[in-house]
Amino acid sequence: MLAAVIVLLITPTVTNLAKRMGAIDQPDDRKIHEDPIPRLGGMAIFFGFIIPALLFLPLTSEMKGVMLGAVIITLFGAVDDFRGTSPLVKFAGQFIAAGCLVYYSIRIDFVTLPFIGTMELTPVIAIAATMLWVVVLVNILNFIDGMDGLAAGVCTIAAVTFSIIAISLGRSEAAILAAILAGTTLGFLRYNFHPASIFMGDSGSMLLGFVLAAVTVGGVLKSVATVTLVLPLLILGIPIFDLSFAILRRAKNRRSIFRPDRGHLHHRLFNIGFSQRKAVLVLYGWVLLMSSLALSMRFAPGFVTAILALVVMLVSLYLIYLLEILKIRTRRSARLR
Repeated sequence: MLAAVIVLLITPTVTNLAKRMGAIDQPDDRKIHEDPIPRLGGMAIFFGFIIPALLFLPLTSEMKGVMLGAVIITLFGAVDDFRGTSPLVKFAGQFIAAGCLVYYSIRIDFVTLPFIGTMELTPVIAIAATMLWVVVLVNILNFIDGMDGLAAGVCTIAAVTFSIIAISLGRSEAAILAAILAGTTLGFLRYNFHPASIFMGDSGSMLLGFVLAAVTVGGVLKSVATVTLVLPLLILGIPIFDLSFAILRRAKNRRSIFRPDRGHLHHRLFNIGFSQRKAVLVLYGWVLLMSSLALSMRFAPGFVTAILALVVMLVSLYLIYLLEILKIRTRRSARLR
């Protein structure tokens, strides 16, 4: 609640600041919005996150890693929002932030697999796996931030789900961290849902991805429960699919994976006639359905999980068909690419 209130109070000031600094997202052929929109919203998200975190969580070694990494990745994102940077510079910031988690002992030290059990990772593999996971999640949130309220809403659903799971696993600090993040993004949606008056920019989307990564590594993946490896993949399944599909699509078309296009899931919904609001709400529902399945795997009887898994599969197949994701060559799919 405090995080949401802070963001609600700070965002108008950040909006005016972004206008004065010239941090404006101009419309072009690739983007959906038609008017210039300020894009430093990540600064409001940062303060909405950092203040409650410092107030409600002890400054342990692990929390120092989260706080330091959050500062670093927000600064790199803010510079990109203000003047623009190359993908290599952004990657550098992401790896430095990930390194903060590793340095302060937030690592994927082991994984628990069905029918195999717990597998200890060597220090080198643990460091590499953690840094890769952080960078992937950061870019997942960055990729889906292409429509009003999409990244903030998806993050809210994911953070609430991770908070519930983390507290059930006895990871109270990770649960509180996730709850703070959910409050932050929920407050930001007041200004970011269509029609948005401000965008979160890279400073916001990269921060959200970083904190979600810290929560999953420190609060979910450290459990020996068998399902903990599957849960983050379910909760973030739709953004992960969108990123993977974008990489494959650009590789197939011999385009740089860093070159934006209009083939993301939200673009496809928009191109087949959905309004921005309806497209975002459809994706909210899809993510919520996947998150419900993750919660069911943790808390519900097996038959309930099986029924929900069937529903998730049918809905996902229908949306994949609707968006023509598996079609190779049609006039409409060519236009979407």
